Amino acid sequence: MKIELHKIPIRDVVKDFYDNPNRGCSGYGGRLNIRPSFQREFVYNDNQRNEVIRTVMKNFPLNVMYWIRNDEGNFEMLDGQQRTISVCEYVTNIFSVDELSFGSLSKTEQNSILDYELMIYICAGDDKEKLDWFKIINIAGEKLTTQEARNAIYSCAWLADAKNYFSKPNCAAKIQYGNYLSGKAIRQEYLETALKWIADRDNLSSVEDYMDACKKNNTPNAKELWNYIEEVFAWVRKIFPTYNAKLMKGLDWGIFYNKYSAQEYDTAKFEKKIRRLILDDDVTNKRGIYLYLLSGEERHLNVRAFSEQMKQSAYERQRGICAACKKHFELNEMEGDHIKPWSVGGKTSADNCQMLCRDCNRRKSNH
Repeated sequence: MKIELHKIPIRDVVKDFYDNPNRGCSGYGGRLNIRPSFQREFVYNDNQRNEVIRTVMKNFPLNVMYWIRNDEGNFEMLDGQQRTISVCEYVTNIFSVDELSFGSLSKTEQNSILDYELMIYICAGDDKEKLDWFKIINIAGEKLTTQEARNAIYSCAWLADAKNYFSKPNCAAKIQYGNYLSGKAIRQEYLETALKWIADRDNLSSVEDYMDACKKNNTPNAKELWNYIEEVFAWVRKIFPTYNAKLMKGLDWGIFYNKYSAQEYDTAKFEKKIRRLILDDDVTNKRGIYLYLLSGEERHLNVRAFSEQMKQSAYERQRGICAACKKHFELNEMEGDHIKPWSVGGKTSADNCQMLCRDCNRRKSNH
């Protein structure tokens, strides 16, 4: 890879700057793609952004940045997006620092900022060399998320479109389904979740397998992924129409959909059960309610177990005799069991506890 150091003043970088969800992010007279498809969204907080401007105002050095030169003589930002956007947005009066906007500065102060020279390495090489260098220079600084690193490797037209759906600050996924998804869209966490779900649907071993197929097949857009996500949440809203932010946000809805959507469910009955289970003190994992209703597996609820004192009392009451097979066992060979099953309203209380030998308890659990 060929790498050359250049000093480029801010006034040149900020020329024709724009940042538009539909058009992308560009500067340097339209020749610099500040946010190519492999890059993350803008993630600096206000303090980080403001420190960049204070550094420039004091004429202190910023860390070097890296651009890639393409065959047409234009450039893509390899490293330095956050600093570049911070500078461009300040000069175009999008925000103020210490209550001073760029427009409120004197001409001398403005020119001092515009004449500040950014240290930029301009790189040229093949795709593999560029991506290898991207991974190396991003070891330092704000750590990439797993999905951000994947984006660098599988950059293509499909990925650029997928980021429009799942990664922009006000993307469709955030607007329509943000109540159900955990994480942040701009850190690629919505996209990672969607990819994990669709990879599971297609019986693929990893997210990388799905992304690799899209790149190799030159898939032009992410419509298949978006349509799938719409199917998932249409099903969720049909089966569980009452939204509960505390319990429903961040669950693996796509995995549930892949496994259980072919079955028929009584939504009204589900609603009644959900209300009962939320109020049931024996249910210690309330977020497991939805998977329990879909699968019928009680383990997802982490139903409160009998205390050692309850089991000891029941054992003494039964004189060590299993309530099912009527044989004698030591206490450590027996397990607490609900006389009236929890699933039909039995409570985890001393008067509803009986001791069964392990074999009898297993047989009862399997019925």
